[in-house]
Amino acid sequence: MKQSTLMMICIAGAMMLFTIQLKAQLKTPEASQRAQVTQRIGITDITIDYGRPSVKEREVWGKLVPYGYNNLGFGTSTAAPWRAGANQNTTIEFSHDVKVEGKDIKAGLYGLHVALNEEGGATVIFSKNSTSWGSYFYDEKEDALRVDVKTTEIPHTETLMFLFPSFEANNTVAALRWEKKEIPFKIEVDVESIVMKEIKDDLRGNAGFTQTNWDSAANYAFNAGDLDQALEWVNGSISGNFFSKETFSNLSLKSRILTKQGKTQEAMVIVDKAATMGNATQVFQLGNGLIGQGQKDKALEVLKNNVKNNNGAWPSNYGLARAYSATGDYKSAIKSINVALGNAPDRFKGRLSGELEKLKKGEDIN
Repeated sequence: MKQSTLMMICIAGAMMLFTIQLKAQLKTPEASQRAQVTQRIGITDITIDYGRPSVKEREVWGKLVPYGYNNLGFGTSTAAPWRAGANQNTTIEFSHDVKVEGKDIKAGLYGLHVALNEEGGATVIFSKNSTSWGSYFYDEKEDALRVDVKTTEIPHTETLMFLFPSFEANNTVAALRWEKKEIPFKIEVDVESIVMKEIKDDLRGNAGFTQTNWDSAANYAFNAGDLDQALEWVNGSISGNFFSKETFSNLSLKSRILTKQGKTQEAMVIVDKAATMGNATQVFQLGNGLIGQGQKDKALEVLKNNVKNNNGAWPSNYGLARAYSATGDYKSAIKSINVALGNAPDRFKGRLSGELEKLKKGEDIN
């Protein structure tokens, strides 16, 4: 056998043995189990992955977890913060750009470390290195962000945990709790800007070939206060694309956008067209919207036609009662709500009866 052939056989054998050894490794529980916690703000996901050590009657702060930055006697770091958990890196991932304690940080996966101050408070560190073991190889040159936070005293927490104890539409607080200490940091998300950007991108892809997606996009922009963008998208739903067509939904939305823009006369023309396309309940909602906009006479006109066009369906009579009430004609409102009561399902009769009593006292039901 030639020497080169023998060498190739030896190499192949060694590789096979190495592969078998890798596959033969057993899975056993870690002493400090891994955990993940995720919070969504808007469409942004914030995920923390960490090991969960327990106190086990040990002195934690200043002993098990030393204060500040330390030489841990292993790895390359001579000034390492705490790994904010056990074993390999604790990591935090942001699916979009966010602010932490008012400071910008880009979307991505970061190693999460903490340097606890002996006098109180802590520095939370977000490292671009998210794959090292603990803090043994921490390098401050790889920091993406550092923020200083206050710590608080809490009831005893035996096993370390991360959680999101509070959240709002545009922000959340992430917190590490262990022993009797909590280390919180606030995360803010520019939800509207992120969503608007993603909608624009999505409408250029497969999602842009579906009319209802243009309606949804226009609705979001309208509620976000971007009226020009809302009008552009709703117009795309109504005409100009192969899927475009006039519907009650997009016409009624366009009328609301135009009203908000102060183009009332143009909006009322669209209202008339939308009213011919809706069912009794949809036109009832359209009329309610007009009442809310202060267009009481137009609401009365639309809701009278709703009764005629839908054979007196109970929502149409109820809507007419609300329109009469808005104009102060309580006598006519009482008549219309009594008709609605005669046809309404039992689950609605309690509400209608309560509003009838208000009308009898001369009180507006809107």
